[in-house]
Amino acid sequence: MDSDLFKYLNEKQKEAVKHTHGPAVILAGAGSGKTRVIIHKVLHLVENEHVSPSQIVMITFTNKAAQEMKSRIQAALQGDSLSLGYVGTFHSFCSYVLRRDGPVIGVDHNFIIYDDSDQETIIKEILKSSTTKRFTPSYYRNRISTAKNMLINPERYLEVFSDYGAAHAAQVYKQYQEKLGRNHALDFDDLIMKVTLLFTKHPDILAKYQNKYTHLLVDEFQDTNYAQYVLTRLLGEKSRNVTVVGDFSQSIYSWRGADIRNLEKFKEDFTDTHIYNLEQNYRCTQNILNFAYDVISQNETHPILQLFTTNVEGEEVIFHEADNEQGEALYIANQIKQQVIQGNYNEFAVLYRTNAQSRAIEEAFLHYSIPYTLIGGVRFYERKEVKDVLSYLRLLINPTEEISLERARKLGKKRWEQFSNLYIELSATKDQTDTADLMERVFQETGYLDQYDPNDPEDYARLENIKELKSVALKYPKLIEFLEQIALVESEYSEGEKRGKRGEGVRLMTLHQAKGLEFTHVFISGVEEGILPHSRSVDDLFQLEEERRLFYVGITRAREHLYVTYARRRTVFGRRSETMKSRFIGGGTEPSWDY
Repeated sequence: MDSDLFKYLNEKQKEAVKHTHGPAVILAGAGSGKTRVIIHKVLHLVENEHVSPSQIVMITFTNKAAQEMKSRIQAALQGDSLSLGYVGTFHSFCSYVLRRDGPVIGVDHNFIIYDDSDQETIIKEILKSSTTKRFTPSYYRNRISTAKNMLINPERYLEVFSDYGAAHAAQVYKQYQEKLGRNHALDFDDLIMKVTLLFTKHPDILAKYQNKYTHLLVDEFQDTNYAQYVLTRLLGEKSRNVTVVGDFSQSIYSWRGADIRNLEKFKEDFTDTHIYNLEQNYRCTQNILNFAYDVISQNETHPILQLFTTNVEGEEVIFHEADNEQGEALYIANQIKQQVIQGNYNEFAVLYRTNAQSRAIEEAFLHYSIPYTLIGGVRFYERKEVKDVLSYLRLLINPTEEISLERARKLGKKRWEQFSNLYIELSATKDQTDTADLMERVFQETGYLDQYDPNDPEDYARLENIKELKSVALKYPKLIEFLEQIALVESEYSEGEKRGKRGEGVRLMTLHQAKGLEFTHVFISGVEEGILPHSRSVDDLFQLEEERRLFYVGITRAREHLYVTYARRRTVFGRRSETMKSRFIGGGTEPSWDY
């Protein structure tokens, strides 16, 4: 078994796999085979170190990753079954613990788990009967989530937070927890917070799990938040057989609580930690890796791995400067058309920083009859906020149109009354008023935008989509032509769906959604100042470096061909402006330019 087990591992991978006692950090670069290492480590523990499978816990960040690891372990055993102590996410593991031992801290065995929608419903109920209505439900949900990820309960909230809005958030947080308690419910953040509370207040229960699980492996450790870090430390501090796997350069989720410093903190709390660097890449060509290093090496606040490969040197990275976003999208479509082989579009991906950028690309693909699939998103004109605004605008043309009428009325009685007054005012002049101006009047009169909190990442993305819709409006000043253009685009999409198969075609997604994926051909679009890096990050070194890491993640998704595109000018959020190529591609070795 030993010779077969190590047959396909390189020397660094072997060293990491053979480390079975004591704490370890495996710094695994993009495409360096980290999943293979984790799986082989489990097999080595069981087959060669004679560790009982029931004593091993593998923590992953998605259920999909957990299932993949389970299936690959079974495949390696060629049919022999192996049941580990636990394989799953932090949340599923904590649910498992609380179902068994939660009652000692007041958690019912049969608790239910509330998702984001359930949480917002509860908060809306609180706000209805409260004078605390200063912010949106999503604003409070995010503040509560942040507190729980920091293991801060309602009673301690104002000891930690003193900013504008903190007092209101503390009130809502307290009432929110009371409602969850009455409903015997937990949210996802509660799962981890409650288990850390359980383990801290009841050392005997912690000891039970420490004795039960003597080997702990945690994947994607750079994406852990404080609560997840504390849970890892508690579980592993007795046996100290803890292996965490991660890569500083792929930490891109600080906006949802991830703390890149946890990799360093682990080494401080487990002082005898061994570190293993996996730098051999099995995915990309050397030219792509060279460019990736040129980009990420500009970061100064964390260690950088320098990846290498035995793959071919490959083609140079192609940089393309377009005149505007339409030209950029058409260039991408043209390149895909020229390179696709036998209609296999699945090996192409287009990545972008914000969801709103998909609009121009979608329209170009429809024009060229290129099949595509939006990963993790809804096509632009089907997004809720876009359809909401369009319903108001359609009613300015036809106030009796039933679908738009029903949608607009559901957006709120007060908004509907204000809009009705606006229609009366504009009925005689709407044909002489530009679409973008009509849109602004709708926003002013209905207060539609007030429901979105720009400090909430999800709401901010919705606002970006609305502003992108305004960009389209600038191209079609007459409202009837604007609505007609959108109908034509949607019609083309429907026809394309009839001809093609769902789930196939070029993959369109944000850079965040691309993590963990790989493609033969990758286009990264909109690599401009204000987009990548995002305008909200340029004045903060930490956020700026995360934007650079995000670009690095996108680059390392490409196996053979990488295109980086940007435009000289772009209509961004309803304003036409000159643009500058991103600082991320302004230095390093001379790129290959394709005009």
